[in-house]
Amino acid sequence: MTGRVHFVGIGGAGMSVVAELVLARGMPVSGSDARESAALERLRALGAEVWVGHDPAHVKGAAQLVVSSAVREDNPEVAAARAAGIEVVHRSTALAQAAAGLDVVAVAGAHGKTTTSAMLAVALQAAGTDPSFAIGGTVLALGTGAHLGQGSAFVAEADESDGSFLRYAPRVGVVTNIEPDHLDHYGSAEAFEAAFVEFAGTIRPGGLLVACSDDPGAARLAASAARAGVRVQTYGTSEGADISLTIRELGPAGSSAVLHGPDGDVELVLAVPGEHNVRNAAAAWCAGVALGVDGATMARALGTFEGTARRFQDRGTVAGVRVVDDYAHNPTKVGAAVATGRRAAGDGRLIVLFQPHLYSRTIDFAAEFAESLRSADEVVLTAIYGAREAPRPGVSSTLITDRLPGSRYVPERVEAAETAAGLARPGDLVMTIGAGDVTELAGVILASLEARERS
Repeated sequence: MTGRVHFVGIGGAGMSVVAELVLARGMPVSGSDARESAALERLRALGAEVWVGHDPAHVKGAAQLVVSSAVREDNPEVAAARAAGIEVVHRSTALAQAAAGLDVVAVAGAHGKTTTSAMLAVALQAAGTDPSFAIGGTVLALGTGAHLGQGSAFVAEADESDGSFLRYAPRVGVVTNIEPDHLDHYGSAEAFEAAFVEFAGTIRPGGLLVACSDDPGAARLAASAARAGVRVQTYGTSEGADISLTIRELGPAGSSAVLHGPDGDVELVLAVPGEHNVRNAAAAWCAGVALGVDGATMARALGTFEGTARRFQDRGTVAGVRVVDDYAHNPTKVGAAVATGRRAAGDGRLIVLFQPHLYSRTIDFAAEFAESLRSADEVVLTAIYGAREAPRPGVSSTLITDRLPGSRYVPERVEAAETAAGLARPGDLVMTIGAGDVTELAGVILASLEARERS
């Protein structure tokens, strides 16, 4: 394809990385978004023409319009493109076009895919292979979520939320877990799991499915894919995993384990905390070795990974109170983030400010969210971040707080942040958790702590 590519919602985490890759391919890029952001500033600096606000005039002369599932058909730029006969494609299609001719590693799963993708990209870079990658989050060590490299590998975070992860035809498919989510799209847990079976079927002949044996859904997928003739490698702490894990240490700032593989044991020492991150690293190790990197080299390279933005990201410490931000937005992710925070807090208390993401998800998993938050010492919930969904009468964060004695519901977000800050004492850890704009409240908490210290 030649001509300008226009992105609607270009500042989104998934859209901005694809736009960067298209720019790196040497193609002109334009885009629009509802508000200004750091992502828009970065894209302008890279050469994209970007507007704040949507206007039909923006698409004039474009050869292709790229949208995500969050963009509605009545968007004025989408309507103008269709009226003008401009091709309209989903973000995943644009990403697949950018990855043409490369060995795609598609990382999928209900949770862990951003971190696993980032670990793999960082490790392959450290191992000297210069991979391309498209990851829905900024990789701290690389300063970006997108890169067009000189190597043959393309690491893609494959989004299952709308079925778009079926478009990549990967050489290696990684499935970290399969737990019911995005039921607004799939309708049932069975349909959600069936989509992963279809994903395994998109792996190229002779390729590899890497799946976590510790997760029941991923283990079922591994078994069914093997029966269908797909080459499978499992990893995990469970008995019978092809690459078994012995976890040695789970510290507040790192973790370590031993990988037991067919060629012997490999030491894995990570600079990120949490048992979930040990599993993520094992998945990345399997994928890297499948691409031809020596196992010991791959393990050492994984040790250079420092995290991704919004994945237990340290935002600062004021008055002896540490503030951490995390993107977790389904019950298992939230539970893992809280467990990591609990260890990191040590002798201090853990205070969580949680913003539920999507009305549908809150309805489906209110009880599970309450359970995932239970081990925190104090929990403050603010209003649901609706994202692509319209508000639903009678649906609020009280669906969770009603199931969690002692928790607080503070609908106004800044007031919620100040409430969380007011609960904190020296030695405590405060976490902002959620996939919406709760990340902005980490700064509010820090400012509130600074003001209290000065008074």
